[in-house]
Amino acid sequence: MKELGPVSHLDRRKFIVKSGAALAALAFPTIIPAAALGKNGAVAPSNRVTVGVIGCGPQGLGDMSNFLNQKDCQVVAVCDVKNDQLEIARAAANAQYQNQDCRTYHDFRELVVRQDIDACLIATPDHWHVLAALAAVHAGKDVYVEKPLAISLEEGKVLRTAVQRKKRVFQFGTQQRSGREFRLACELARNGVLGKLRHINIWAPGSAPGGSRTVVRVPQGWDYDLWLGQAPFQPYTQDRCSADGNKKTWWYISDYALGFIAGWGIHPMDIALWGAGDLMDGTVTIEGRGNFRPADGVCDTATIWEVDYQFSSGLTAKFVGVPGNGNTGETFLHGEEWKQRYRQITSHGTAFEGTEGWAEVHRGGINLQPESLIDLNPDNLKVQLVRSSNQVRNFIDCVKSRAETASPIEAAVKGDALCHIADIAIRIGRKLTFDMKQERFIGDEAANQRLKARPMRKPWKL
Repeated sequence: MKELGPVSHLDRRKFIVKSGAALAALAFPTIIPAAALGKNGAVAPSNRVTVGVIGCGPQGLGDMSNFLNQKDCQVVAVCDVKNDQLEIARAAANAQYQNQDCRTYHDFRELVVRQDIDACLIATPDHWHVLAALAAVHAGKDVYVEKPLAISLEEGKVLRTAVQRKKRVFQFGTQQRSGREFRLACELARNGVLGKLRHINIWAPGSAPGGSRTVVRVPQGWDYDLWLGQAPFQPYTQDRCSADGNKKTWWYISDYALGFIAGWGIHPMDIALWGAGDLMDGTVTIEGRGNFRPADGVCDTATIWEVDYQFSSGLTAKFVGVPGNGNTGETFLHGEEWKQRYRQITSHGTAFEGTEGWAEVHRGGINLQPESLIDLNPDNLKVQLVRSSNQVRNFIDCVKSRAETASPIEAAVKGDALCHIADIAIRIGRKLTFDMKQERFIGDEAANQRLKARPMRKPWKL
């Protein structure tokens, strides 16, 4: 077995900001600093992309550190409903630029109307992604939106329409498209190097069960009502909105998210979509099963799942949620079988199965059969996918050039749809047929109701 070396990427659970040394300011007003002219390696203000950050939790802080490390980008504003997270973000930005210029906001609607902001990073909880992104797009901002895109397919479609009409640059937070091992696997599949692509295996960590039902006081300095926003009101329960990923439960509560069937599953699903191309167009028949354990606590999303897709092109796919996150002991099939076949698998991955070989890819590694494919030069392949080594860098470049990003809005909605229909199929418990072009189930209005945007608390609306 041969593997590509690890691909350098940001550890999104850690927030490390490398602050540059401050230049001594001269007191003579007639001298123009080199930075203002773009000299000595600095970037002139006129060439910088100014960014507002909406959502400063661990995910947002991790993303923000990537923006801070781009020399031609400046984070000028941060927004969060939690004072402690907001202060961490503000302090980090000011430390990076050696000034006190970063403004703070509790309401994203105040941030997006600033005319001096070019782009917004949206890293809120899932139920806020679309409303925050819509506000930014309608205010003329380009957007980097964390995954998954939406908690209903209709919301994602509304955002897609706005992005297209306003001609905004959109980047989805599926950063695996900026990993060379993922691009290689997809290019091998797209170019027929594996033979005819017949099947794709896709797996991701399952959602956590449980979650405390104990009602506690909202931590001081948090605007919980604004955090809930359009979601139904529920009393604050212990750790519901914790910044600690080992404790927080909103990830797995259906009022705010689809759980990891979309929250984590979108990563390997997006790679499957990237590698399959138009083989995932047309119609798809889908059926599966999943485990839900709402009796165990406030968490009510699928802890594990196994879903089968049959596309009209002849391609098939299997999407599996694997044990973990407190659901140890639960399992469906294929775990040991896939370990034997692919020789090394982690808690997530995508495997392309062709008539003449296969490619299994996960973060940090790729396994190929035949192994000689590792020596292939992808630059010689006919189908070339977007080259990116950093998702944020790709976004900044596209903001300047107005080119399409590595993860455009069309791919975001389509990948989201493949996760949504999986969740709907296991909740309804019957075989469904979905039209990928019309973005509707065929002959099943009950299933189509689940694609619609959810009712929203006033004053919020789509």
